Amino acid sequence: MRLQFAAILAVAAALLTGCAVAPQQPLSISKDFTGASTTKVGVVMSTLPKVDTEFPGAGCLLCLAAASVANQSLTKHVQTLTAEDLPKLKNDIARLLEAKGMQVRVIDEPLDLKQIPKYDGKEPNTARQDFRGLKNRYQVDKLVVIDIAALGAWRNYSAYIPTGDPKAVLKGSGYIVNLSTNMLEWYLPVNVQKGTDQNWDEPPKFPGLTNAYFEAIEQGKDAFSKPFL
Repeated sequence: MRLQFAAILAVAAALLTGCAVAPQQPLSISKDFTGASTTKVGVVMSTLPKVDTEFPGAGCLLCLAAASVANQSLTKHVQTLTAEDLPKLKNDIARLLEAKGMQVRVIDEPLDLKQIPKYDGKEPNTARQDFRGLKNRYQVDKLVVIDIAALGAWRNYSAYIPTGDPKAVLKGSGYIVNLSTNMLEWYLPVNVQKGTDQNWDEPPKFPGLTNAYFEAIEQGKDAFSKPFL
C-alpha cells in the first residue's frame, strides 16, 4: 500500500514542477564492462521492499479505501509471504561474473538507495543518483545494482471497480554503474506480472495466487541473471 500513496505523490509533484524526467531506456551490457578482466566489480542489492498489495487505478482516497477493504483478506495473506531466496540473487550473478574471469566482490549489506545523492549531470545514459562515492567505500571500479522496487500482488482498478483478478508482481531494475564516471554500462527494467489459471479467491491461503507469487520470483531472478550468462 505504501507504493500506491508514493505513486500519487510522485505524479502530483511532477505535475506541479513540470520537470518530469524521461525514463531510462534499456541498455545492453557494454563491451567496456565484459572486456575488462582486471576491473574490480561489486554486486549489490537494494533494500527489499515489503511484500504487499497494490491497487493501481484506485486513484482517489475513497477509491483506495474501498479497494483496501474489499481485498482485506488478500492483503493480510500477501503480507505474510517472504522474499524466498531472492536475496541470494547477487551471489548467483557474482558466480556468473567470476566464471567470465572477472574480479568480483559481493556486497553483503543492502544498499539504501535513498541515501545516494542525486546526480546533476545531463549526459545520456548516466545514473540518476551519484554512485561515485561508493568507489572507495567498496573498493571496486564498477557496481552491479539489483533494485527490487515492488513485490507482492497487484489488482487493477478503475476508480471503485476492479478490472481484473490480482496478479503476482515483481518489479525492479538492474544496472551497472561505472563508479569513476557515473555512466551506465547496462540497464534492464524488469516487470514480472503473473496470474493464476486456478480460482484465485480462496482465502485465507490463496494457494493459486501464492504459487504465482513464487513463480514470479523465479522468473524475475532469471530475467536479472540472463544477461550475464
